[in-house]
Amino acid sequence: MYSKNEAALIKKEFWTSLGTYLKPVLSANGQKVNWVNYKTGIKGIYFRTDVTKREASVAVELTHPGEEKRTAAFDKLVSLKAVFSEMAGGDWLWQRAVYDEEGRPVSKILIRKEPVNIFNRNDWPVIISFFKQHLIALDAFWSIAKAYFED
Repeated sequence: MYSKNEAALIKKEFWTSLGTYLKPVLSANGQKVNWVNYKTGIKGIYFRTDVTKREASVAVELTHPGEEKRTAAFDKLVSLKAVFSEMAGGDWLWQRAVYDEEGRPVSKILIRKEPVNIFNRNDWPVIISFFKQHLIALDAFWSIAKAYFED
């Protein structure tokens, strides 16, 4: 068991390692991108990565404050599901209405990798590979889908 400070340092080291590893990877449009803090360019739509002592996950998260806007954005993604599935592959879970850690309603499309543990450095290559594969796929999808979400 790690102290809070030790755990925070390990997590920081992991995210720094991930960022360093992915830094030379260009986006689908040939641009430099901050993969750890990916900017979709659309308010309320985020690509999230998370890793715990049980799993790693990559998600498209819709956080629009109004249910109507969030549902409309989710429906747009659903309309692109065939393209998304072809480009992103994997077994993504489509969640129209869930709640985030703060209890706010969100919509998500996510994929998980289990069992992995951020505190086991031997798992880091598997986690980083998982993140790389799915973030690059999301970026490729977003490079053609983003215009559909612009106001």
